Amino acid sequence: MKILALNSSPRSGGDSYTVMMLNALVNGMREAEAEVDIVNLRDKTIRNCMGCFTCWTKTPGKCVHKDDMTKELFPKWLASDLVVYATPLYFHTINAAMSTFWERTLPAALPFFEQGEDGKTFHPLRAKVPASVLLSVCGFPEASEFDALLDFLMRTRHKNTNAVASICRAGASLLTSPFLQDKANDVLDATKQAGRELVKSMKIAPETMARITQPLGDIQSFAKMGNIYWKTCIAEGVTPKEFQEKKMVPRPDSLDSFMFIFPFGVNTRAAGDRTVVLQFKFSGEVEDSCCFTIEKGVVRVKQGTCEKADITIETPFHLWMDIMTRKADGGKMLMEQRYKVHGDLTLMIQLFQKRNDHSS
Repeated sequence: MKILALNSSPRSGGDSYTVMMLNALVNGMREAEAEVDIVNLRDKTIRNCMGCFTCWTKTPGKCVHKDDMTKELFPKWLASDLVVYATPLYFHTINAAMSTFWERTLPAALPFFEQGEDGKTFHPLRAKVPASVLLSVCGFPEASEFDALLDFLMRTRHKNTNAVASICRAGASLLTSPFLQDKANDVLDATKQAGRELVKSMKIAPETMARITQPLGDIQSFAKMGNIYWKTCIAEGVTPKEFQEKKMVPRPDSLDSFMFIFPFGVNTRAAGDRTVVLQFKFSGEVEDSCCFTIEKGVVRVKQGTCEKADITIETPFHLWMDIMTRKADGGKMLMEQRYKVHGDLTLMIQLFQKRNDHSS
């Protein structure tokens, strides 16, 4: 099977969630022995359709533009058995690069008018058009964000084309969250499985699609984490790409945001079968306390103090945020007595080991 995978994301590599999902899909397709050609539209010169209809009259089936679309991509598109259209969601539909590509496939149609069985008018095709798979990602967590895109896809689909599948991944930014790697890996593994299934049967099994679209977290937690992340980017003056390249960590700016984000980075396995209570007593810009109870892999948080704590950390709030975000070395700060630890120091190090491993 010959497959053309079109990537319209302006980003590249690990900075693009579209690319991340597309690579997983393509890997599965290649494992199933399909011949897959990936084309990044950002690297191609594709002029806008001018609506001149030269491709319908003077040069039937051939566009007046002499660019990469006419010389390379349109012939490659026609020769494919299946085309994957991979696009980030922009204003609830495909982005400009993909729209430009689609518009330039007009030479595949004839100018004449026919009516289908449903009574709707359509242009017959000049040539056989390849089957299609849509792959899209968006930042918002709700799957309903893709409703307009899917409606657009059905409204623009030619009656004689085969739309095989639509793979839509909401909340795609969470795929790189260090706290959700198990779920993210399952999503990507399922996307790879979908690639194998498409080659073998031109279908994606419902259970595979369910894994691809599984929730990565509740909407309220998504919003909280996202707000902390964006506040960190703004405060540090970095773009999301720079945040990722520098392997930065979202920085809490209040006790509430600290209590929310801290449990995601705790190595709960270090507690074993015990119930471990970790107490924080903050000073400085935030003078308050909170404690975390770790039991059977679950972390419960409470504002204030606990009666019996296995570990108590007394620290200026800004200092601990510096340690969390790797602006300060926790061991060095402890040796310099910048903060104090009462209780099982070895256990404390073990509890934080997972967080350090995730941020490395």
